[in-house]
Amino acid sequence: MKAVVAGVGMTPFGDHSDKTLKDLGLLAIHQALDDAGIDFSRIESIWAGTAGAPIIAGQVCVNGQVVVQDINHNQVPIINVENACATASTAFQQAARMVELGAYDIVLAFGVEKLYYPDRQRIGEVFIGCTDTTDPGALHRFLGQETDEKQRHSVFMDIYAKIAEQYMQESGATERHFAQIVAKNSYHGSLNEHAQFRDVLSVKDALQARKISGPLTLPMCSPIGDGAAAAVIISPKMVKKLGIKTPVYVRSSVLASGSNIKDLPDLTSQTANQAYKEAEIGPEDLDLVELHDATSPAEMMYYESLGLCRPGEGPKLIEEGATSLGGRIPVSVSGGLIRKGHPIGATGLAQIYELTTQLRGKAGERQVANAKVGLAENGGGWLGRDAAAIAVTLLST
Repeated sequence: MKAVVAGVGMTPFGDHSDKTLKDLGLLAIHQALDDAGIDFSRIESIWAGTAGAPIIAGQVCVNGQVVVQDINHNQVPIINVENACATASTAFQQAARMVELGAYDIVLAFGVEKLYYPDRQRIGEVFIGCTDTTDPGALHRFLGQETDEKQRHSVFMDIYAKIAEQYMQESGATERHFAQIVAKNSYHGSLNEHAQFRDVLSVKDALQARKISGPLTLPMCSPIGDGAAAAVIISPKMVKKLGIKTPVYVRSSVLASGSNIKDLPDLTSQTANQAYKEAEIGPEDLDLVELHDATSPAEMMYYESLGLCRPGEGPKLIEEGATSLGGRIPVSVSGGLIRKGHPIGATGLAQIYELTTQLRGKAGERQVANAKVGLAENGGGWLGRDAAAIAVTLLST
């Protein structure tokens, strides 16, 4: 039995210093409920994701309960989820899996985040906490340098810069390729009313911007942000009962974890292959992809990990325009993390929002023609030499 996405909602991403976690979460939840055409009273269980709230907002342990406390008249169970940048996609995966197993017919998954804060050091604590703090030397050894207090807010940009430099040596990718991705995604983001940045950048703009770490300039890096996203997930038997006119099916949703064990295969490739196998499709069947472009080089590397091209052919894919709107396999049509924004506890469900909107044919100017199958890939944290968590989800009409 496949789960069905019946409704989605999300807030614009950006600076919501005037709103609380509760405010943002409820905005996305009510949008998803309205989209599904149901009342909150029909929800049987909730998976609530947030990652930075314990440090930024001081809210721990009961984040989901706090967000829905004024509308949870039926006192339904709430499972709070924290899984670094893969938090919201983990909430979605777990909710969909429970529907597939027959435990529930109508559930809700949401992710909410607030990362804007006057004290940059506190923001940095969120990101350093997404690495192995029991062994700080592991990160130092990978980076080949000590991480001082000034670096703590950009530790993941340092990680991505290191990986990008390695990839450049192996594939022949250049900073210009990374800038081409920025230009592509900035155009996509300009068409997305929810995107944090909507200005269109040129390749020259991206190349001449301030350097952040290694080959990475500022537009090549995802920003901090606030926001929320949500999805109502139902069983197939509820589609007719609820009158869902454009059901979007969860063909597969696979979650995997990284490890410090040496010589393990690439986590993203392994997880994607499992998702393809469960869905009984391959990368050649995809119509669009939303992936974890925390930096623009990461997008290019994920082209290869997800099977969109052969190893070493990421630069060729961007040069051909294959991943642009109107290309063979559009990627990050939402603008991606570098333009749409990256409030880490909400990012995964924002990807589900985008894919669902596209598969319904409701994406307006950024609509991918005849979109039938979409993939979302969301990674989180850092462990050893790979992500600590990866979720890959395949949706289809």
